[in-house]
Amino acid sequence: MNDRAQALAALLIRNFHEAELKPFQRPPNYDARGVRLAPGTAARKLGASYDIVEPGKCTCPYHLHFAQEEMFIVLEGHGTLRVAGELLPIKAGDVMFIPAGPEYSHQILNTSDAPIKYLSISTMEQPEVCLYPDSGKFMAETERRADGGRDFEAIRKAGEGDLDYWHDEP
Repeated sequence: MNDRAQALAALLIRNFHEAELKPFQRPPNYDARGVRLAPGTAARKLGASYDIVEPGKCTCPYHLHFAQEEMFIVLEGHGTLRVAGELLPIKAGDVMFIPAGPEYSHQILNTSDAPIKYLSISTMEQPEVCLYPDSGKFMAETERRADGGRDFEAIRKAGEGDLDYWHDEP
């Protein structure tokens, strides 16, 4: 490839088979490896991740997004989509569409005896607020800066430490 083609490839193409997977674990329920694919690309409104979840485990807590839509594509294996209080079987080739909003709390569970591998695609809408129904907590965050930090991020339990709207205001 010429220099221009190489620069374009670096901005536009990621191969999840060649990406370095990082562990995302919290025993006893969470055991996965994954990689976020969009950072460093030209993408501004789409995020993508590749995840491998071990048998009997899940990647993240049951949650919902108020801003972002997500899509999951099962590449290998099978498991269960916990969504809106129901358990739905999923398998290789399934594509799941999860709209934003309180009706669609979701979580992918590996209920099989082999790893499940899937792609996650999201609209990366910011700012974002996520709610975690099992624990009663929420997360509010702004877009990541170039240095990887955020201008604002808070993870709290609703009703704990809440302040009056006028607290510390002149």
